[in-house]
Amino acid sequence: MFAGFLAIIALGGSNAVAIKIGNSELPPFWGATLRFGIATLLLAGIAAVTRPPLPRGRALFGAVLYGLIGFAASYAFAYLALVDAPAGLAGVLIATAPLLTLLLAVAQRIEEVRWQGLIGSLLAAAGIAVVFGDQLGQQAPLGSLLALFLAALCIAETNVVAKRIPPGHPVSANLIGMAIGTVVLGAISLGAGETWALPTQADTWASVLYLASVGSVALFLTYLFVLGRWTATATSYALLLMPLWTVAAAAFLLDESISPAFVLGGVLVIGGTYVGAFLSPRPREAPVCQTCEAAPVAVAASADRLTG
Repeated sequence: MFAGFLAIIALGGSNAVAIKIGNSELPPFWGATLRFGIATLLLAGIAAVTRPPLPRGRALFGAVLYGLIGFAASYAFAYLALVDAPAGLAGVLIATAPLLTLLLAVAQRIEEVRWQGLIGSLLAAAGIAVVFGDQLGQQAPLGSLLALFLAALCIAETNVVAKRIPPGHPVSANLIGMAIGTVVLGAISLGAGETWALPTQADTWASVLYLASVGSVALFLTYLFVLGRWTATATSYALLLMPLWTVAAAAFLLDESISPAFVLGGVLVIGGTYVGAFLSPRPREAPVCQTCEAAPVAVAASADRLTG
């Protein structure tokens, strides 16, 4: 089981690097559209074999919101940001999603304020300030930094929505979400005037196919496999460790530099996220059956985000 946990970290932590490689040839929104178009077909094949129940009524509404926020919005911001932002930076900022989830849950009154959350928020905010200052000093565009933060915010809101309006079975919910994300991202791509062309470089094809299969479907299924055998809290610690892999992989594969200030800011961000979102168990405000329906979607969705 520990091997599965390590696989989640490696697969999810490599996604930002793969997106960065794909963005070197493909326009960002078209690259995201191509990725999720392929991933949707793969997940549809799994659904045809496993025949999961389709969401209806309120659950269907939740699945639609899940697709609009969790796939269309979050990945639009993420792919756009990674045109210029370093992959290692993306890994660090996206790691704030669990803490942002807690803050949004408090703001929307589905959880109560905890002192750990306040302290964690201050630590993470200090870390983000250090990271932003370091990256701006290295001439990373401010727009890319803000887009990464908005991507993390969308991921966090996706988790809150999945908790408030459970979208049903994880496979069918993600199939619907990916399909909606593909359509919306494709529309954004056309509206932005991007050229739709298949990759011509081998490394671009490798990145797209990796993201569509291993980085999306396989990551999602591995996360659910581990989640079914470990507690949700223990499994979710993978989200906190992914940035370490992302930074290392980006330095090795993309020659991204790692400054002392970036390391300090990253430590503060990850430490603040740990204190705010992981240090103590969250209150149980939902029945077990509802949690079993909503949590795999929300938690696995976080792993499938940037992760990426």
